[in-house]
Amino acid sequence: MNFFKTIFLLTALTLLLVFLGGAIGGEQGMMTALVFAGLMNLGAYWFSDKLVLAIYRAEPLSEAQAPEIHQIVRRLVERAGMPMPKIYRIPSATPNAFATGRNPRHAVVAVTQGILDLLSEEELEGVLGHELSHVAHRDILIASVVATLAGAISMLASWARWALMFGGGRRNDREGGNNPLVLLVMAIVTPLAALLIQLAVSRSREFHADEGGARLSGNPLYLASALKKLDAGVRRIPMIEATPTTAHLFIMNPLKGGALLKLFSTHPPVEERIDRLERLARQR
Repeated sequence: MNFFKTIFLLTALTLLLVFLGGAIGGEQGMMTALVFAGLMNLGAYWFSDKLVLAIYRAEPLSEAQAPEIHQIVRRLVERAGMPMPKIYRIPSATPNAFATGRNPRHAVVAVTQGILDLLSEEELEGVLGHELSHVAHRDILIASVVATLAGAISMLASWARWALMFGGGRRNDREGGNNPLVLLVMAIVTPLAALLIQLAVSRSREFHADEGGARLSGNPLYLASALKKLDAGVRRIPMIEATPTTAHLFIMNPLKGGALLKLFSTHPPVEERIDRLERLARQR
């Protein structure tokens, strides 16, 4: 279901781009915006691991420093049939973890010192299984495709707003095109719709990684127990250095907000994630 939901959302995002591009920039404008957005996100996709590791001051975690983590990861990748990723430690007391890298051969798994101090070995296995599932499912690639489409939509909308400010809408109206008011509404609404679809894709991939991590670890309750602790830990020790552009990478959203911000969250509600894992455990 998560796979089909992702396909549906990607299709909706593509149709939104085609609709907006045709109404505002025509085929040429749409393709120009798509190329520009693609080039920007291609660079982010290719160098994302280096950038995010630098942002969080992550350092390589050798097997001599943390043999238990290497043993857990090695056990999981053998089950998944994946190459061994690089393992990094983030010097933060906030319990969290993320995976990045453009494909399984260039994967990186990063854990904070806080998560190493908080979780049991079984819970760490659930968390690391979740992160490796992101790698196996090529979620970094999916996120890059979604970001490209959303970026192109935002770029077209920005061009439309500038055109309307300088009279482009009046010329378009005289030539029989869309009404300037309609174009203005589209220029405001479509980027918001694209953002909501982008966040929905991110939440869907989190559910998918939860399921994959539960199967890799062999027990969905390992991850369910970890999520309960992580939710409390992130609330108790927030990650001050976390940025909105990298929040989607973490297993637990490091940015906390009110009820309104839940609509704009990169992660599903933790209660729903735990409930799904517990139901998965009962089905075994």
